[in-house]
Amino acid sequence: MSATPRKDPVAVEAEVREKIHLEILKRTGAYHANDHVLLPSGQHTTEYIEKTLVTMEPSFTEGLGAVIAKHFAQWPVDVVLSTGPGALILSHCVARAHPSRPVVVYGTKGLSGGKRRVSLPTLNLLINLVEQLGAQVVGVGCLWRRTSVELSGRPVFSLVSRDFPTYDPDACPLCKKGVPLNEEFVRRRHARRPSSVQEPKAP
Repeated sequence: MSATPRKDPVAVEAEVREKIHLEILKRTGAYHANDHVLLPSGQHTTEYIEKTLVTMEPSFTEGLGAVIAKHFAQWPVDVVLSTGPGALILSHCVARAHPSRPVVVYGTKGLSGGKRRVSLPTLNLLINLVEQLGAQVVGVGCLWRRTSVELSGRPVFSLVSRDFPTYDPDACPLCKKGVPLNEEFVRRRHARRPSSVQEPKAP
């Protein structure tokens, strides 16, 4: 009989840690699985993360932010840059827990009628903007990362790394089986009111 090969302790620790984080996301109600979900992109999937629900429980949000901050603690950080108001609470928790005590800023794509428009469309655009201004991106921290997603070789730390399939509506196997489509998350997003924060007028 051959001995069972031993797993790398570091890999085992990472696997256990990721399972714990996934259970936290489930407990907050943010993680939905075994469903037929309509994504904001128009595609369909079986899994979905409603990120705004993660921040409903402050203790969980602080703990998850501290995990991200600990990963990047070896680097001095001046700014934690959030992709928009939706991720601002988690970004605040990361900044509080990081030993450098960085400030928190969130990116906007522009203004519409004097009001803020939420977030840059992709992380790559945000990274490019930072580097154009002469700053260095230490890394990207996030709740969930699809394992097939790359950011031009920049370090990415995610609490959960997990791929899930997405389908165009005309090729969706769940549609062909007649499984009802869950449109809850898209409806909820469309129902949100735009920010009423006004930009100060230029002198």
